[in-house]
Amino acid sequence: MTGPKEEKVLIILKPDCVQRNLLGEIIQRFEHKGLRIIGLKMIHLSDLLLEEHYAHLKDKPFFAGIKKFMQSAPAVTMVLAGYKAVSAVRLVVGPTKAYEAAAGTIRGDFSLSTQTNIVHASDSVENGEAEVKRFFKADELFDYRKVEQEFLGATDER
Repeated sequence: MTGPKEEKVLIILKPDCVQRNLLGEIIQRFEHKGLRIIGLKMIHLSDLLLEEHYAHLKDKPFFAGIKKFMQSAPAVTMVLAGYKAVSAVRLVVGPTKAYEAAAGTIRGDFSLSTQTNIVHASDSVENGEAEVKRFFKADELFDYRKVEQEFLGATDER
């Protein structure tokens, strides 16, 4: 079950991930890290949702290109939960500028771009909470315990 030490992270598997048939590979990497998927759905990203999500970029000249790309195909959104999930996810994903990402990270293995970089991941606990609420209703999230959780960390990390 979701514990007090767990963090939530919004993941958007971007249209390039969908088009390149990488969904299973990327989801598997998060599962292998020990994160729980507590929400998952495929959506078409609306103008309003993108403008809210990228509010910090919507006045930039390149925002129209981001919006066009993000609406070019469906995206898969999911919520991951786990102990120190934000920092764990950021390590698995790699930096936004994929050409700077290390081999072994999602972006390092599958992208050279800043825009078509396979995945969006919340960059802080606060943003994770806000982004999850933006993309998921409470009844779309599931609280459950996985048996393997007892083997993924010490008692004080669960």
